[in-house]
Amino acid sequence: MAELTIDAVVFDVLGTLVDEPAGLRAGIRALTPSASPSAPPSAPPSAPLSASPSPSPSLDDSGTERLLLLWQRHIEREQGRIVDGDRPYLPSDALDREAAEIVVRAAGAEDPAAGADPDAVASLARAARRLPPWPDTVAGLARLAERFPLVGLSNASRTALLELNAHAGLRWHQALSAEDARTYKPDPEVYRLAVTVTGLPPERLLMVAAHAWDLRGAQALGLRTAYVARPVGDPPTSSDRFDLYAEDLADLADQLGVS
Repeated sequence: MAELTIDAVVFDVLGTLVDEPAGLRAGIRALTPSASPSAPPSAPPSAPLSASPSPSPSLDDSGTERLLLLWQRHIEREQGRIVDGDRPYLPSDALDREAAEIVVRAAGAEDPAAGADPDAVASLARAARRLPPWPDTVAGLARLAERFPLVGLSNASRTALLELNAHAGLRWHQALSAEDARTYKPDPEVYRLAVTVTGLPPERLLMVAAHAWDLRGAQALGLRTAYVARPVGDPPTSSDRFDLYAEDLADLADQLGVS
């Protein structure tokens, strides 16, 4: 392996820096009982208001996971169709709303006459922008930023990425959305955004992700790669050859010689 000389670090966001499934689970569990056909009547006006919607009693852990899988499969399939040219480009906001409508319908939160409850769909779609950071994310980015320019590179739309960054407390020197390339990772054009913005040759950029498929896409354009283990990531296979393998961002910073 050639010596690793890095001038900027590029980060995937969803799954790598924020716990996407956790945020989506919270949104699914918040589907209100009043939206479900089997829900009890609404409380009278005099009843105290809760700080947040109560989870539907019909959504146990297995039900929540089933609905989460519906969301994930829709997003993965439709992004893949766009990358393959089988569907015109739509930003992540539109795909999230499609996924939210599928989940709301599957959860029974719909009016038989009118279809999926639009308020429930909108609320669940917003949950995709309100994702918690991993415990090491904020401190890890701050530490790495002392040494390297940091670039976020996400499949999230520009608007969604702004809200994601604000909610999770992510701080960048530059945040790039796949919307600017009108496609999705692992299309090479998305990684090319980072090359263009930094003005650096690909081999001087380090792509960091918890998804082996993402790193393979970056590798194909010549970027150096670092896999960071996360509980929800796509782990490398025995045939993958990435430049660095880290347990978390602190370990990555150590390997990069950041004090």
